[in-house]
Amino acid sequence: MHQPTEAARFPILCACAALFATGAAHAAGIEVNQLGFLPSAQKLAVVPAGAGDRFQVTDAASGKTVFAGRLGPAATWDASGETIRLADFSRLRKAGTYRIRVADQPESPPFAIAGDAYRALDAGALHAYTLQRAGVALDARVAGPYARAAGHPDDKVLVHESAASAKRPAGTVIASPKGWYDAGDYNKYIVNSGISTYTLLAAYEHFPAWFDKLALHLPESGNGVPDILNEALWNLDWMATMQDPDDGGVYHKLTNKQFDGMVMPDQANAPRYVVQKTTAAALDFAAVMATASRVLAPFDAQAPGRSQRYLAAAEAAWRWAQRHPATTYRQPPDVATGKYDDEHLDDEFSWAASELYIATGKDEYRTRALAAAPAVQTAPGWNEVRPLGWISLAQQRARLPHPSDADGARRQILAAADTLLARRQASPVRLALVTSDFVWGSNAVALNQAMMLVQAYRITNKAEYLEAAQSALDYTLGRNPLGMSYVTGFGARSPMHPHHRPSVADGIAAPVPGWLVGGPNPGQQDRKDCHVSYAASAPALSYLDDACSYASNEVAINWNAPLVYVAAALQSLTR
Repeated sequence: MHQPTEAARFPILCACAALFATGAAHAAGIEVNQLGFLPSAQKLAVVPAGAGDRFQVTDAASGKTVFAGRLGPAATWDASGETIRLADFSRLRKAGTYRIRVADQPESPPFAIAGDAYRALDAGALHAYTLQRAGVALDARVAGPYARAAGHPDDKVLVHESAASAKRPAGTVIASPKGWYDAGDYNKYIVNSGISTYTLLAAYEHFPAWFDKLALHLPESGNGVPDILNEALWNLDWMATMQDPDDGGVYHKLTNKQFDGMVMPDQANAPRYVVQKTTAAALDFAAVMATASRVLAPFDAQAPGRSQRYLAAAEAAWRWAQRHPATTYRQPPDVATGKYDDEHLDDEFSWAASELYIATGKDEYRTRALAAAPAVQTAPGWNEVRPLGWISLAQQRARLPHPSDADGARRQILAAADTLLARRQASPVRLALVTSDFVWGSNAVALNQAMMLVQAYRITNKAEYLEAAQSALDYTLGRNPLGMSYVTGFGARSPMHPHHRPSVADGIAAPVPGWLVGGPNPGQQDRKDCHVSYAASAPALSYLDDACSYASNEVAINWNAPLVYVAAALQSLTR
């Protein structure tokens, strides 16, 4: 254990949480966002039915009642089986730290009302990426008690047989350093890096004033580039090395042949390979590099020519994808790491075309960029990236050769958001999440839905969209049937045992902070590998706080990205 005095020097890394283990399902009692609320935000809590008709909000220090109200009618949520009533205390706007009190119930965890309620959360969720960097030692100045030696320099990576070409036959040694470890494992995947990096770039593009003031403990801090972009650049630098300069194709992943054990990065020394070029990897790469060329152009003085190189790489990857329109990933027999395989590539073509159309104005990208979706897509995901193109087209209307080309994207966004609003209105717990959304990474589903709701608010200024996004964040931070904040190190009760190799192997009791865990998943695909059992099977309760649970308790870069985005959006847009 590191001494508390050392940890206290790094508030981003230590947050404000008291942490408790969560091996079994927990009777949540009063469910509330455990970090708190902005003063003018909608503020809801969930209370077990049968506990009384009224609630009070009390000052956490004095116990004095500062607000009182009547609970809403009782209703049952099918995702958890709980019968609940809602407490609405939106009219309470005074800054302070509070608890909710209801007869015959334990008091709620404390929460704050503050003008910067999500500053530490956003900084912590971003800094988690820094602590996930490959190929670099993290000293105490950057990582506090989570300092560690460098691992996986990836300066001598082998071309796998599946990725071989005439100029790069199997066994060719290439350099592919930097990047983020993808999740709880130590491999790097272009497909998942795509949506993750885009979402961070979009967060800065949409809310620059917030991120210009959100300083992090980065090695690059103070170099004239906002820290969120410095962090994105660590991964962009790696992504650039995954493109074959001879033909523009992009390798799907950089990986060991087998997953590393539960060890620190510097203790993992298996040979590393780049594996198979795929259409999905090429298109995701093209989309991200085109986006980066736009977002980073104002900072070209720090790296002359960078944005032009990114755009050229994006167009080369697009040309490769046009020549290989259906090269889907096939796991080689000697490789057993993550697949990120996707048989449906229309959405990747749509996203890449959208970003390239914005970047170049060329007609050759326009038709695919503007093609309508076959059905309403309510949220993006690594295997459904079409909505990312809509977000960019809607944002970049003014720079399009034909500004009306953004209208279709706006209609798609509003159709998605209205579907989510209708689901929220029908939900007894006022969430857009429905039972079918409880899948692997369900917490990210909630926050990606929130990201779409934010886009609708930015288009219309309709308050209901932002309130629905607020509810999604509330859910991930404690307003859920387990009464947990699902972000390590944040909230009164948060995960202690994520499926995350550094958190398991570093000898520190508290996990690496700032990570959103996957969340409830009734699929329970890890049951055969876990030494403990899930305590419940209901969709919203099917969660296990144990390092064995990769299906409910792993972390991932694509899950943290919408957390960063939504926290910034609420801070920037809530009036």
